[in-house]
Amino acid sequence: MATVPLLDYDDMAPEARAVIDDIKAARGVDDVNNFWKALAHQPDNLRRIWEGLQEVMAPGALDTVTKEMLYLAVSVANNCEYCAHSHTASARAKGMTDEQYGELLAIVAMASQTNALANALRVPVDDGFLR
Repeated sequence: MATVPLLDYDDMAPEARAVIDDIKAARGVDDVNNFWKALAHQPDNLRRIWEGLQEVMAPGALDTVTKEMLYLAVSVANNCEYCAHSHTASARAKGMTDEQYGELLAIVAMASQTNALANALRVPVDDGFLR
């Protein structure tokens, strides 16, 4: 259950509606997903997150499917159910295959296991890894 009510468009402040309008136009959709409806309670935060997401997820040195897969990996590692579902759908829409999804989850699981071991053992970082 959400900790804040999901706002309907008509119940949003004008500043939030302006950001929602931009999201809908950029994505070519009639409505936004629940994440944005929850953030609409804080129009400044809504705008900041939307602007940051556009910048970070735009094509660059990494292609957009790789960026979505990285976002998905972090979402799984952080145990964010909403983001894991959202970015799985987005990565699939951008071309992630079932095989890539399986490998990604295997990497996340292995990294979680080895991270926990390295932390528990307090393994010192090798000099060669430091810059």
